[in-house]
Amino acid sequence: MAEALDALIFDFVEWVAKEPRSYAEALDAWRTSCPRLTVWEEATNRQLVRREAKRDRDVYIVVTPWVRNF
Repeated sequence: MAEALDALIFDFVEWVAKEPRSYAEALDAWRTSCPRLTVWEEATNRQLVRREAKRDRDVYIVVTPWVRNF
């Protein structure tokens, strides 16, 4: 189970790393992934992604600087 979750986390982080994704876009794209919330929570807990408010007041999901260094 942990390997499957790690693979989903990697896929999620890789997708976000291509460009910042709006929160709504990320929810829409990942709504069929199971378990979606665990992927998001784990990626956040591992400090791989974070929510960031932009000037347009929308919330985006972005990779952390830690991920960008790899």
